[in-house]
Amino acid sequence: MAKKKIFVKTDISIPQVKLTHRKDNTSLVFAEELPPLVQVVIFSSNTTKYRKFDFSPWYQVGIDEITYACQIQISRFLAGQDIEVETITVTQYCRSGLRPFLNYLTLRAVALERALTLADFNRGMIDGFLAHLADFGTSINTQKTTYNAAKTVLATLGRRGVVGISDSGDDATFPRNPFPNSNRFVKGETSLSKNERTKFANAIKTAVMPIWDDNSALNGHLLACAFLVVALHTGRNATPLLEMSRDCLRNHPKDNSVFLVLWKRRGQNTSKVVLRADSNQEGILESTPTLTTNIERLIRRIISLTSPLLIDAPDHVRGRVWIYSSNAHQSKGKVLGLTPQVIDRAFKLIAEEYDLIDDNGDPLRVNLSRLRKTFGNRIFELSNGDIAATAAALGNSPKVADEHYLKPDENTKKNWKFLGEVLVQELLSNTIGATYKETPMGKCRDITNGQYAPKNAGATCMSFLNCLRCMHYAITSDDLYKLFSFYYRIYEERSRMDKRRWGREYAHIPRLIDDYIVAEGLKRGVFKAAAVNEARERARIAPHPFWSVDLITTLEIVT
Repeated sequence: MAKKKIFVKTDISIPQVKLTHRKDNTSLVFAEELPPLVQVVIFSSNTTKYRKFDFSPWYQVGIDEITYACQIQISRFLAGQDIEVETITVTQYCRSGLRPFLNYLTLRAVALERALTLADFNRGMIDGFLAHLADFGTSINTQKTTYNAAKTVLATLGRRGVVGISDSGDDATFPRNPFPNSNRFVKGETSLSKNERTKFANAIKTAVMPIWDDNSALNGHLLACAFLVVALHTGRNATPLLEMSRDCLRNHPKDNSVFLVLWKRRGQNTSKVVLRADSNQEGILESTPTLTTNIERLIRRIISLTSPLLIDAPDHVRGRVWIYSSNAHQSKGKVLGLTPQVIDRAFKLIAEEYDLIDDNGDPLRVNLSRLRKTFGNRIFELSNGDIAATAAALGNSPKVADEHYLKPDENTKKNWKFLGEVLVQELLSNTIGATYKETPMGKCRDITNGQYAPKNAGATCMSFLNCLRCMHYAITSDDLYKLFSFYYRIYEERSRMDKRRWGREYAHIPRLIDDYIVAEGLKRGVFKAAAVNEARERARIAPHPFWSVDLITTLEIVT
């Protein structure tokens, strides 16, 4: 049965930019007199502190038509028209995109000594805006963010026919790539080191302790500290945590466990974290991260302490966990929802109060992005490098987790340093490649004193059935033919021995080759799919002489 399509309802009462052409087609005339009576756009509930955007500074300064078109477009976004976008994103369109763009147009109108209209929208205006952003001396990525926010609004106006847009040629309204190689300038957040993580965890644990005191008042800072504890131990993104509903704790099939269920706006899906209710039992890595009872108890404590506030809470925060009564002079007694600004302030206060410093001796800088990456690297460490478990815990694909969250640990750095030293030594002695010796299974770093070698004077290791689990074993694309010849020889042994014995002693070997060596090699780009298929077919038709039946009648001599 086909799934019923659900149509999203939108408010069609939002006015359009009604334009009528004069007979001579020289200009456009608005059906509504400018400037309009309403010049403020109201934002609905969102996780920022911004609830409105005022367009009045850009009216009666020579850009009325463009300002009005942008204002109406923002109203349409908020009403769910044209494109589906969250309110918090619309606030960024206004503050990060339209504000600098309209400021630029104001300067342009003064320079041209005339009013700008929608008919003036062209490539020259966009190029001037890009030059205007560059003059401020901000980073390339800040300029790119500002430009993309403004472009989204302007491009939507173009699709609706409010402004003319050219899509191709040298006069294309929007340049194809105004910020080439901008990704090279991106410096993402790094995870906390083990020492930094320990310091911060101890500090935040101490800071949140008053929440268990019945006589302690739940203010914004204490609530933010509790929020940081949950963020540190769950690794969730800011928005799902801030919008955590009061029914976020759900029953789990296992005893003494619950689900922490969060809503992810971008993916339109839920994210589940398992909270384990037995604090004396070590967490077990599953498809979702498992945490100790302290986090569950902390969330339930917050829900209990904030329950009396629900009566006076505004509608947009009434269903949330993170609410508090404000002590600020202007909003004293009002029930507010936790915001990123309050959380950032809590980070700074904790770092100052507990004198937290990083590994370089500088004041420790912490934010939610660093906590999420710290969580991912911690899961990767506890799972002994299991990228799949780490990706599941983060709620990402393995590729995203590997490229954007994980960093090399100390063991990895030591291994790379050792590899570099060996490579330099081989280059200087003109013996590159001599570290590994050729074997019927591939390559071995130590064929006389290896992990499964007999370690007798002059004796060479022949324990080829153990190569796949030996730390000295290595394989390149040139060795695939040998590997698959061995692979097919293992399957041939089924007809020569008891099936139960084959299943007990040999069945794991083909699985290791398929699921570990070949699959990992393809994923990391070490092997090419064409080379794997060619070597597999060649080994099936004409196996390597060492693994032919004529040479070795039974595999027992290589065990």
